[in-house]
Amino acid sequence: MDGPLNRVVLAQLTGLSSGSVSNVTAALLEEGLISEVGLEESDGGRPRVLLEVNPDFGVAIGVEIGETCIRVEAFDLKMHVVGTADVGLHPQHHEPAVVIDQIVVAIEKLLGQLGGEDRRVLGVGVALPGIVAEQDGEARVHAPNIGWRDLPLEKMICQRLNLPVFADNGAKALGQVEMWLGAGRGAGHVAIVLWGTGVGAAIFTNGTIYRGSASSAGEWGHTCIVAGGKRCRCGASGCVEAYIGADALLEEWYRTDPDAYPLSDPDSEEWVECFVSAARTNEIAAAALTKTATYLGAGVANLVNLFNPEKIILGGWLGLTLGPVLLTKIREVVQEQALEYTASRVSIEVGRLGPEAVALGASSLVVDELLNNGGTPPAVGGARRQSSRLGREAL
Repeated sequence: MDGPLNRVVLAQLTGLSSGSVSNVTAALLEEGLISEVGLEESDGGRPRVLLEVNPDFGVAIGVEIGETCIRVEAFDLKMHVVGTADVGLHPQHHEPAVVIDQIVVAIEKLLGQLGGEDRRVLGVGVALPGIVAEQDGEARVHAPNIGWRDLPLEKMICQRLNLPVFADNGAKALGQVEMWLGAGRGAGHVAIVLWGTGVGAAIFTNGTIYRGSASSAGEWGHTCIVAGGKRCRCGASGCVEAYIGADALLEEWYRTDPDAYPLSDPDSEEWVECFVSAARTNEIAAAALTKTATYLGAGVANLVNLFNPEKIILGGWLGLTLGPVLLTKIREVVQEQALEYTASRVSIEVGRLGPEAVALGASSLVVDELLNNGGTPPAVGGARRQSSRLGREAL
């Protein structure tokens, strides 16, 4: 997070009037969410008071439910990790009730640690590989890749922990925090790609995420890039995910490279490093990676033509690992496939927030509610509000 900042800079960042900024910051000071941390000399006028987020105001817990692993972390309000807990199971191999039970156990363990440090927990955010839709005033999760269908996830965790719980799609949670703190900051039109076992995207226009009528917008991984192509696990053919998802990439390596060796745990992320290492000396492995970059570049070119973003940001565990290796080729393909005028005005980058980005994005769901409530911690079972522009820009 940037800071400390004075009220004049906050007004410039948010586009709010000086009076509105003064009113909002006064309320946040009263709540204790921000604090005055000194004075800044101005050009000829009175020194300006500097304001900064109070990291000790509370803690947000972020839960990343991936397709092959689960990460549980706690973050202070400067978005620094202050605690972690392990969930040692594979979401695809267990019933939803078992997975949720183990997540609750991990959170309870973390709550014990945080309580011993006299930290207040503001709530729990959950990011997952599926659609989180509002139905009859309740969030319902549809995540068939891990066997979850019409699951009232927020309610199930809230009843066990008696804490506010907010769930969202993993790509959307990643997108929100990349826009707040990462590579998307300062841009209004951005597509943030989550590239991992599954593939998705978060689309931002004028700084606001586009959700669609049922909150399923951004399922870019299930758009077609090869008509009649490889069968995707979603049931369709030729999807982006069928060509660049982790399973497809591992299969391509095994199929084309006689020196590739089966791993004891194909769900482990370590094989990607082995693949990249092999590509440095093995032409067949290198060609397989280049093919992957070509498919990804074609898919990104579709995003460029459809949404005309300023930036495309590659995130997710595959995006962070392979993005730096393949970025040059991806950019070349986009220049070839996208409209010339549009392609010349988009930058393609790798996310900046590291392997904790999705869990951090999950925790940001809690922080967003806090800011939208004017600094009042979200209530258990409280209704969600619209995103706060001041909060989003001033973080």
